[in-house]
Amino acid sequence: MQGGRSSLWSLEDVLSELRSSGDLVEVGRPLSNLYEPTRVLMEAESRDRTVLFDVAGKRLKCVGNLVGSRRRVYKYLGVGGDVDAYRKLVGALSAEKEVGDWFTEYSFTELYRPYGGDHHTLPAIKFFERDGGLYIDSSVIVAETPEVDSYNASIHRLMVMEEGLAVRLVPRHLYRIYEQNRLRGSETPVAIAVGTHPLALLVSALSPPYGVFEFSLASTLAGSRVPIVRTPKYGLPVVAGTSVVIEGRISLRLVDEGPFVDLLNLYDAVRKQPLITIDSIYVLKENPYFHVILPGGSEHKTLMGFPREALIWDSVRRVVPRVVKVRLTEGGGQWLNAVISIERNHDGDGKNAALAAFAGHPSLKHVVVVDSDVDPDNLSEVEWAIATRFQASRGLLVVRESRGSTLDPSSDDGLTDKVAIVATYPLSKRSLFMRPVLPEG
Repeated sequence: MQGGRSSLWSLEDVLSELRSSGDLVEVGRPLSNLYEPTRVLMEAESRDRTVLFDVAGKRLKCVGNLVGSRRRVYKYLGVGGDVDAYRKLVGALSAEKEVGDWFTEYSFTELYRPYGGDHHTLPAIKFFERDGGLYIDSSVIVAETPEVDSYNASIHRLMVMEEGLAVRLVPRHLYRIYEQNRLRGSETPVAIAVGTHPLALLVSALSPPYGVFEFSLASTLAGSRVPIVRTPKYGLPVVAGTSVVIEGRISLRLVDEGPFVDLLNLYDAVRKQPLITIDSIYVLKENPYFHVILPGGSEHKTLMGFPREALIWDSVRRVVPRVVKVRLTEGGGQWLNAVISIERNHDGDGKNAALAAFAGHPSLKHVVVVDSDVDPDNLSEVEWAIATRFQASRGLLVVRESRGSTLDPSSDDGLTDKVAIVATYPLSKRSLFMRPVLPEG
C-alpha cells in the first residue's frame, strides 16, 4: 500500500514538534565517539532537552534523550498525568488485536535505500571507560515467534564486533525464540530497528505475554493503525519511518559481551552472548536519525521503569480502594525500589498492596507503602512516614530467596530477598498520626 510521508512514524516529525516547543538543542561541532556523547547526553538530560549531534567521521546524525522524562511520556501518549498514562499502557496490553487490523503496510523499497557501509561505519559509542567496546544501545530487535504465528519486538544493546554485533539476551521472549531455534540447530533471523518512534520504543519495553506482538499494541496507544514495512530478505515487520533497519541472524556462535553500564549505574558482567551476523543495512531515504541512549541515564530508566510503574499500579489497584501514586525511585534505578501511596479500608490493605506490587513487577526488590497523605515524590515525607508510622513487628515483610533482577549485584544471579515496609498508621488511631495544619489567614 502506498501512502504519504505524513503517514509514517518518523523521528523527523517528532523532532519538528520538539523544535517548535523549544525542547531541542543541537551541538555545533562533531563529537568523538569516545565519551564525548556521554557528557552531551548528561547535559541534555539535566535540562530535559532532546539533543542532536554528529559523530566525527559518521554519516548519520544522532539524537538523544527522546523519552527522558515523565513529561515526554505524557506527550507521546497524549495524556495529562500518571493515571491516564497507566490506563493507556495497561489498556494496550489487554487489547487483543486481530491479525491484520492494526497496521497499514508500505513499500520497503520506496522508503528505504541500502546504507552503503558496514556496521563499523554506524555511529556506535563508547560511553564509559570500562565499556567492552563501541555500543548501539537503542535497537529494537524483531523476530518471528516459532511456536505461534506472531513476532516479538524488544530493546537490546549491541556491542560492535569485528564479525558482527554481540547481543545481550536476558531470559525473556527473544531469548526463548533464540533457544528454540538453537535447539533445532537454526539461526534466528532478525530485523534491528534503530531510530524508531517513541511509541514503538515504549511498547517494545512493555513485555506483553509471549506471542503478542508489541507493535500491535502501539495502535491502541496511537488510536490509529501502525505503519509498517517488511524487510526484504526475511519479511519481518518494522515500523515505517524507523531510521535504520538491519537484517541479520542471531548465530549459534557465542562471544564475550560487556562490560556495559546498566540501569543501576554499575557495570554489568561480561557474559558469553550470541553474535549477530549482518546481512544488509538500510536507511530511511529522508532524514534518518541514529538514536543514542545514555546508559543508566534518565531516558534508559524512563523507558524501562515507566511501563513497570503501570503494571504495579494495575496490580495494586485490584487489592486496595485507590492507588494514589506509584514511584520507582531514581536511586533504585527506577527498577528495584518503589514507593506506593494508597487509600485503605482495612489495616491489612498495606501488606496486600506490597505483595501485589511484587507480583506486578517481579524484579522489584524493596517497596515502601505509605498512606495517601504522604507524597512518594518527596523522600523526606516517606522517611517521616517510616519514622512515625512503621513498626517492624507489624509492618515488615521479608520474602526470602525470590526471583528478582539479575542486575542487582548483591543477588545470587537474580535470587534475592524482597523487603516490604508498610509505613501506614492503624486506622483506629488516625488522629495520632496527622500532621499539624496551619489555617489560612
